[in-house]
Amino acid sequence: MASQLLLPPNPFTKSVSAKDFFTGDDLTLKRKTNQATRVSNGFNLRAKAALRSNHNKPSVQIPTQWYNIIADLSVKPPPPLHPKTFETLKPEDLAHLFPNELIKQEATLERFIDIPEEVLEIYKLWRPTPLIRAKRLEKLLQTPARIYFKYEGGSPAGSHKPNTAVPQAYYNAKEGVKNVVTETGAGQWGSALAFASSLFGLDCEVWQVANSYHQKPYRRLMMQTWGAKVHPSPSDLTEAGRRILQSDPTSPGSLGIAISEAVEVAARNEDTKYCLGSVLNHVLLHQTVIGEECIKQMEDFGETPDVIIGCTGGGSNFAGLSFPFIREKLQGKMNPVIRAVEPSACPSLTKGVYAYDFGDTAGLTPLMKMHTLGHDFIPDPIHAGGLRYHGMAPLISHVYEQGFMEAISIPQIECFQGAIQFARTEGIIPAPEPTHAIAATIREALRCKETGEEKVILMAMCGHGHFDLSSYDKYLRGELVDLSFSEEKIRESLSKVPHVV
Repeated sequence: MASQLLLPPNPFTKSVSAKDFFTGDDLTLKRKTNQATRVSNGFNLRAKAALRSNHNKPSVQIPTQWYNIIADLSVKPPPPLHPKTFETLKPEDLAHLFPNELIKQEATLERFIDIPEEVLEIYKLWRPTPLIRAKRLEKLLQTPARIYFKYEGGSPAGSHKPNTAVPQAYYNAKEGVKNVVTETGAGQWGSALAFASSLFGLDCEVWQVANSYHQKPYRRLMMQTWGAKVHPSPSDLTEAGRRILQSDPTSPGSLGIAISEAVEVAARNEDTKYCLGSVLNHVLLHQTVIGEECIKQMEDFGETPDVIIGCTGGGSNFAGLSFPFIREKLQGKMNPVIRAVEPSACPSLTKGVYAYDFGDTAGLTPLMKMHTLGHDFIPDPIHAGGLRYHGMAPLISHVYEQGFMEAISIPQIECFQGAIQFARTEGIIPAPEPTHAIAATIREALRCKETGEEKVILMAMCGHGHFDLSSYDKYLRGELVDLSFSEEKIRESLSKVPHVV
């Protein structure tokens, strides 16, 4: 059921261990209330008001540990494979890309990992982030459901991405790394890593997907303000980029191509390491501060979620919120439906295959068992640039295969319809990525309107859209169109997925 574009007459009217991993076995800090409510980017007053509305209950503390869901899975995820030999990957195979501590975190079976004090001190700039009840949206939809959203847009970069950018920069700096390279789609991850790198004295170089590079110039300027060098991808600076440009000089780029370029540069320079903003286990691990905070905040509200909804591209925002709740589900403390939402134009979970595939277009990265559309699949240039990735995080793919979550896809016009409803009731202009979660939340709330169910819906609101207003301009002018995938295009791409026995 598509959402209806309902708008209120007056939206401001008050309403009431490593070895085990690589063998592929199948089986707090005290915070004052005024500090806890502080967020940047202009939302401090809103966050304070939202938190105070909760009967003046004290805010939660910043988690002091990250949560590793692998420890609680009876069936462990399949191991990554070497890209050339297809043999089980060894820790030393990753040493040219990542610092040792991140390699350990990628492989660990420990349930909790202590967050370094230096990282916690930086987290204090925006964490804990607010959990807000969307009462005005509920009123607009005339739903008996209660809608809550965990808002990550108050970080310096405007999204959830610094939750992992800061520890990645910290561990690289601690091991003496001088330069870090990465890719970015919409620019959320690139700006987060540029910010974190500036705090630890690292040089940062970013390959931004060409379509987003031109669509979102202010993200590029954010990165440059924090000292990063930014290149449109594909570029003529790498062999991988030159090959793509030779075959298609007007290529809009993709995250897979941009990853190839960044990895190539890291592999050929000893003083340079690669950072990734999603997909890998250690990235998802760092993001669990979102869900750990949210569990305590839901308890403060006296609520237990019936449905948890988040957008998925590579999967870090979704995993960050949902994994701690899946732990509670496994322990029998609650039983929410956990729903991933992806763009119809890039539906890796709902239309892809579960297979070993490369994380990048050129085949430089390890092979990972994941839901994939094929490593050389180039999605249409939708406005949710951060969701234009051919594969899903291996750990999310594994959890999906184990039946702990479900997935749907939604086209972008419905997503922007939901974004307008959200902005004109709750005041926050969402980034294009979380509009997918908003659209799915509206669908669920309208179902509750039909059935009379008073469900508690928890939604991940992973970032603001202040630098995505060109997308809103297209929508408001009626120029936005739904983009979808070609079945033939996907079949061709999937035919190139490596055959791993």
